[in-house]
Amino acid sequence: MYGLYFFKGWLVFIGIPLIIASWAQFRVKSAFAKYSCVRVSSNMTGADTARAILQAAQIHDVEVIEINGFLGDHYDPTSKRLCLSSQTYRTPSVAAVGVAAHETGHAIQHAKAYAPLQARMLVVPATQIASNALPFIFFGSFFLPFMGLALIKLGVVCYLIITLFQLVTLPVEFDASRRAKIILKEMNVIQPGEEAAGVRSVLDAAALTYVAAFVAALGNLLYFLSLTQRRN
Repeated sequence: MYGLYFFKGWLVFIGIPLIIASWAQFRVKSAFAKYSCVRVSSNMTGADTARAILQAAQIHDVEVIEINGFLGDHYDPTSKRLCLSSQTYRTPSVAAVGVAAHETGHAIQHAKAYAPLQARMLVVPATQIASNALPFIFFGSFFLPFMGLALIKLGVVCYLIITLFQLVTLPVEFDASRRAKIILKEMNVIQPGEEAAGVRSVLDAAALTYVAAFVAALGNLLYFLSLTQRRN
């Protein structure tokens, strides 16, 4: 009976969000692959785009660097580095300039002390601790069954922190994409029509991954909460 409850809870709170997350990842990879083959008329690479936007925003203390890894693009506020994957950094494509502009949007947020970004930065240390603790919680639940309820409650705390982080991340990412779409048009990096539609498609697909991450974290939190009710 408990095993059936366990399976149903897993399916509703974890299985369905996992399917949504997989679909979101498929969407963003498909959109990036499609528009990586569409060259921008401005002939600007992702690196060119990032540096031009930073200069226009009068931000002179952010370094734009190339990193390895597919879709590993990110802005590091602690070191003030805009890290672009090789495909984004070197390619004059619609996908590359869209991703570069999005990540540069985070640098602009940082320079302007955008409140949601500040909040996310504050939550990062606790989120890292919670994420690192989860494998030990799962391991302990199998091999230390007498500590089951205590570990489940600890899991609730960890997923509460992670869910809060993912919730705060949503406005940060949506705002960066909004800025990117506007800036790329204003600076004539992209042209109306296919290029603008391509940027919108790539960034909107990426936004789905952040929504999926929040849904997944919330699902795990609700699942662990349901386990505490079952154990009481």
